[in-house]
Amino acid sequence: MIPIRDEIKTKRIPYVNYALIAINIIVFMTMVFNPQKIDAIVMKNALIPAEVTQNFSLGVIKNFFTAMFMHAGWMHLISNMLYLWIFGDNIEDRLGHLGYLLFYLGAGVFASILHVVFNANSIVPTLGASGAIAGVLGAYLVFYPNSRVYTFIPFGFFMRLRPLPAILVLGLWFVTQLFSGLGSMVSTAQGGVAYWAHIGGFVFGLALGYVLKGRVKEPVPAPPHWN
Repeated sequence: MIPIRDEIKTKRIPYVNYALIAINIIVFMTMVFNPQKIDAIVMKNALIPAEVTQNFSLGVIKNFFTAMFMHAGWMHLISNMLYLWIFGDNIEDRLGHLGYLLFYLGAGVFASILHVVFNANSIVPTLGASGAIAGVLGAYLVFYPNSRVYTFIPFGFFMRLRPLPAILVLGLWFVTQLFSGLGSMVSTAQGGVAYWAHIGGFVFGLALGYVLKGRVKEPVPAPPHWN
């Protein structure tokens, strides 16, 4: 399934979400146009679990944040930015600009921490916005469980666009990540997808969403200005 949009209209311009998408794209393009420096950039700015558990420093703390703005390839970037574009504006609408930024960064850090917990000795660099975006998905499920998400669904050789409940689209996404994460615990393969970062980010979004749901109200549209 490939979601392309939701039905919730925002009441204010999501400046922070636009900025996050732009930064992710700029960082990725910087890496693309400097192929000879990619390895050095990744090793300096990605999060390596073994460094967190065995050689913790201020530089490692910095990497919790820089890693979430880096991507390993075009599909990694495009899929993450698609989900951020669809769901991020609504969470910014609900939390406000500063609140959304803090939420996004907090989800990314928490996601990385859980990834480190389950991969403490890994020397494989971890990078990507998936953990932070998973937090956005978790919060969206809390704030807008009855929203419909327009999704391309494969039917044989064709794709059909269907409106599906957010709880189905996002719930299925989380269940897939959970089973994949549990499967990775018995696998000896190194690298691949950071499923526990996805799980951690989603749980963070769910939990904080439930805490904030009764405290943050939907924004009221500004009244029209008559000249």
